[in-house]
Amino acid sequence: MKIPIDRQLSEPVYLQIRNGISHLIQAGGLKPGDRLPSIREMARATEVNKLTVIEAYSVLEADGLIHARQGAGYFINQTVMTPPRPTTFAPDQHVIIPEADGLDFQAVAAATLKADSEPDIIQFSSGFPQAIGVEDLQRIARRAIKTVADRLFVHNHPQGDPILREQISQLLVQLGLSATPDQILVTNGSMQALSLVTQHLVQPGDWVVVESPAFHGYLSLLNQVGARVIGIPMTAEGMNLELLEQYLQSHRPKLIYTISTLQNPTGITTSLAHRRRLVELAEQYDCWVIEDNAYEWLSFDATPPPIKALDTRDRVVYAGTFSKTLMPALRLGYAVITGDLYTAIVERKLLHDFHVSIVSQAIVREYLSTGHYRRRLNSLREINQQNRSAMLNALERHFPAEASWTVPKGGLFLWVQVPAAIDLEAVRQAALAQNVLVSPGAAFFPDRHGYPALRLSFAQSAEDIERGIAILGQLMTQFHRFSQSA
Repeated sequence: MKIPIDRQLSEPVYLQIRNGISHLIQAGGLKPGDRLPSIREMARATEVNKLTVIEAYSVLEADGLIHARQGAGYFINQTVMTPPRPTTFAPDQHVIIPEADGLDFQAVAAATLKADSEPDIIQFSSGFPQAIGVEDLQRIARRAIKTVADRLFVHNHPQGDPILREQISQLLVQLGLSATPDQILVTNGSMQALSLVTQHLVQPGDWVVVESPAFHGYLSLLNQVGARVIGIPMTAEGMNLELLEQYLQSHRPKLIYTISTLQNPTGITTSLAHRRRLVELAEQYDCWVIEDNAYEWLSFDATPPPIKALDTRDRVVYAGTFSKTLMPALRLGYAVITGDLYTAIVERKLLHDFHVSIVSQAIVREYLSTGHYRRRLNSLREINQQNRSAMLNALERHFPAEASWTVPKGGLFLWVQVPAAIDLEAVRQAALAQNVLVSPGAAFFPDRHGYPALRLSFAQSAEDIERGIAILGQLMTQFHRFSQSA
């Protein structure tokens, strides 16, 4: 099979493969039941890596054009499904400026922790990497501790281990972000980086812009520091920049918080043009930007360089983490901070905890220096692609026809909008009674209301995804019918 690839086009290669195969199916060149070339064969024929072919096949599977048979490969469907619904966001979205009545992030976290301790629960609520490579971890941890055994009885560098900061610097070059080790601060997870920077920059009563919906943990942080929040609606391209400019003019916020790649909760990745315009607006209106990119390394495709890479005036702080790619229990994140702000944040960190665990830093160092991190990323991406496709297919089969969802190109989450008549809190409780935990979308809006939606994590096995989505779909249909008959 010959699929022409033009690397001069702006269209990603995986989409060119997908579109070529889709055209052959629609034109009759590929018949129902035909077997597609194996992933390896297609990668060789198109001169791309296997992950690119996996992504193309995953999209075709989500389109309802092909299906996988375990151990046999991919085959053209006998009956072509209706293409998935386009990414949509509520058309009547508006800017949200809530009253400062607090956000119960602790309740959300407590429910997640309780579910994590119960192995029978299908966990759609939180996004943690799957527990793969445990044997590797044991060997790596033993080697890592040997390298720092003589440093376990003294304090370490508050900025982070110098070798680790050098490794992170080299890692970020792959994203198009150039940062020296002296501009990198190692933190206890990215949440500490977000907390330190926000507490330093924002005073009670200051305005802060967030995406709407946004990461609920950061909304809770803003409530704790006494900030006044402006929630700018998300579109399929990212934060609505026209509305952003209006509120930059009228409210002069101190800070913009954004997740530019694989946004939590929607899974949206913004374009280079969107990122450039956001930086221009921040510069024009003298506003700081926090770029929280916890999921960037889990992208299935190449992404634009981070917003921080476009920053020429030291007003963007970039936060990253190893929690989503290695394991959350290590509690190891980092921030790229340039200009005078770096020293101020290091001094603030000294008041918190002196430094990050030297053992955690040594383990991450060992992963990075041995190549295990790169191999783990490849495995996670492949697993996540397969599970995302499983969830998209399950949603198509089980959810109400009125529902719509995003199709993220990586990460751990997708965002599902449901009919307004469905009582999502009732669905959540009924689902939990059947050992399925979900996060209603209300927690991700600054006013804790927004529009009816769910954030679903596909960091589960394909079997659990199918079973859990079937339960949710049945409940959705049941509550939808009940609302219509009431």
